[in-house]
Amino acid sequence: MKKALFTLLIIVSGLSLHVQAQSLTRQIGKVSGAYNFWLYEPAKVDTLKPLVIFLHGNSLCGRDLNMVRKYGTIDAIEKGRNLDAYVIAPQNPGGAWKPEKVKLVMDWVINNKKIDTNRIYVLGMSLGGYGTIDFAATYPNLVAAGIAMCGGGTRKSYCGLNQVPLWIAHGTADRAVGVRESDKVVNAMKACEGGAPRLHYDRVPGMNHGALARAFYKKETYDWLFKHSLSDKGRPVHPKTYTMSYPAFQGVYKGLSSKKRPGLIK
Repeated sequence: MKKALFTLLIIVSGLSLHVQAQSLTRQIGKVSGAYNFWLYEPAKVDTLKPLVIFLHGNSLCGRDLNMVRKYGTIDAIEKGRNLDAYVIAPQNPGGAWKPEKVKLVMDWVINNKKIDTNRIYVLGMSLGGYGTIDFAATYPNLVAAGIAMCGGGTRKSYCGLNQVPLWIAHGTADRAVGVRESDKVVNAMKACEGGAPRLHYDRVPGMNHGALARAFYKKETYDWLFKHSLSDKGRPVHPKTYTMSYPAFQGVYKGLSSKKRPGLIK
């Protein structure tokens, strides 16, 4: 009996240490000429880890970094979604996302943390969907895979996107950003030489703007990203882990807490 209790205490202690080893830190003025950002570090960093870049929508723009915790990848982590990866979540003070500024943040993290540069991913929705498309189109040789939801793009050419395994999703009932914005990007990609061989496009009938935010909380979203690497021969796109739809999002918060995890922020 005593032995069993001792073993249980060891297991509980190990779990406690695992949680405490994770950290979420504010990075304000850390990178000159770039955005302020949150940096999430996983529990174990003994080996090179993937890097996820989360780009928020217009409602979280400003100069209060706590806004960036309201929804998305950082919020999902704080509510219990465990990612064995570094995550950076910059805050856009306003206006379009600037790929060059996002890259400055990315470069700083690469230079200061144990990042697997073959496994860098970007995802975002709304304004962040635009940012995802623009970042991947500007640096297709750096992005292993990307997910852009209910956004669009501002680049003159989208042919570079065809190098990147890319998942675009947009609801046809979106009144904030019309589905035609994603249609334009997809059609431009398909018009390039060779078409769009690495593209998944979920054009979701009847889905509104905010519903796609649920994808940030779904484990399979990140599973799909992590399947891709720049080191993969031919950079193939893997099948989607699910199709973004209202039925797929049912129960998406199961297993997650409605409260932030204490002790994560340092």
